[in-house]
Amino acid sequence: MTTPLTAILGYVVIGGIWRVTMLIPLSLSVAIVYKTTRCRQIREIPTAVLGLWITIVLGMYAVGAAAWLVFVICVEWAPWR
Repeated sequence: MTTPLTAILGYVVIGGIWRVTMLIPLSLSVAIVYKTTRCRQIREIPTAVLGLWITIVLGMYAVGAAAWLVFVICVEWAPWR
């Protein structure tokens, strides 16, 4: 039976492409907050946020690709398999 409390305390299952897609708004919000506290003039914020946001997203995708490559090499191509 579903109660209002279950809707609040329940969790949302995120799978497939949505795992990768949810990184984009998360990293954008982190970049906005970080650069807002670091920039001395308001005019600097949009370009600084864009640069940091692209760096975060590309860095996280690179880390994910490297982890996947290590997994493929160690598990999928293992000689004992």
